[in-house]
Amino acid sequence: MSRQRKHIRSPLASWASGALLIFAAIGFLGPLWFMLAGSFRPNEKVLALGWQALLPVDPTLVNYRAVFHQLDFTHFLLNSLLIVGSVVLAGLLVNSMAGYALARLHWRGREAVLAAVIVLLIIPYEAIVVPLFFEMTFAGWTNSFRAQIVPFIANPFAIYLFYTFFNGLPRELEEAARVDGAGPWRTFFLIIAPLAKPAYAAVAILTFLLHWGFFLWPLMVTRGPEFQPLPVALGYFSSNKPVQWGDIMAFGTLMVVPVLAVFLAFQKWFVRGIAMTGVKG
Repeated sequence: MSRQRKHIRSPLASWASGALLIFAAIGFLGPLWFMLAGSFRPNEKVLALGWQALLPVDPTLVNYRAVFHQLDFTHFLLNSLLIVGSVVLAGLLVNSMAGYALARLHWRGREAVLAAVIVLLIIPYEAIVVPLFFEMTFAGWTNSFRAQIVPFIANPFAIYLFYTFFNGLPRELEEAARVDGAGPWRTFFLIIAPLAKPAYAAVAILTFLLHWGFFLWPLMVTRGPEFQPLPVALGYFSSNKPVQWGDIMAFGTLMVVPVLAVFLAFQKWFVRGIAMTGVKG
């Protein structure tokens, strides 16, 4: 009875939790709603004060037409899809194999590599931007897709996430596969990987969200629109005087659409992956 009473929540606590979640949702969704509403308003009314700023007063599609008229939006979109898609797909393969090797295989230096992965988790991205830029310059990879893809395929956070997930799987799976004559490669691709769909979905969404908004690095390693992604293209609008905030809001809204599509497509697996890796880690 005492244990059951601990799990019974008072109505006041339930209302407080609900109110906190509502305020948190408003805080997260408010900027998105402001951007969406502003994308349908004339430029001179985008920064209107008061509650009017949250309503699409005099809705118009002129801002969206301006986005496609002022620059080749499709070109930048394809660049972003190519860069981010390559990083996600290649990263899923490389990072999952690295996580499995750290979790289940025994080899010399395994503990040192795992410690290095954990240390890399706390190093901020900005700390390695300049050395990485010089490395890309020496390799002759600047102003290319390679400089925006290859350095980010291996990710310590993704490796550690896979590591925690694979550590929680029953070891009897590998033992049964070994009895049937399967080696490490066959065991991983035919038995372990299909069971790790939640982890793959979680890593894919987190990687997509991280790299879809990359601005600093593409700006450093590219010199023209040929290889630049959407975030860099967004900067072109700020150079126009006066600044056309309606065009910027429309561009930002178009940038958010692929992110929402990816998240909604893998939402179920993403939640399961985060929950399972969190409990097992």
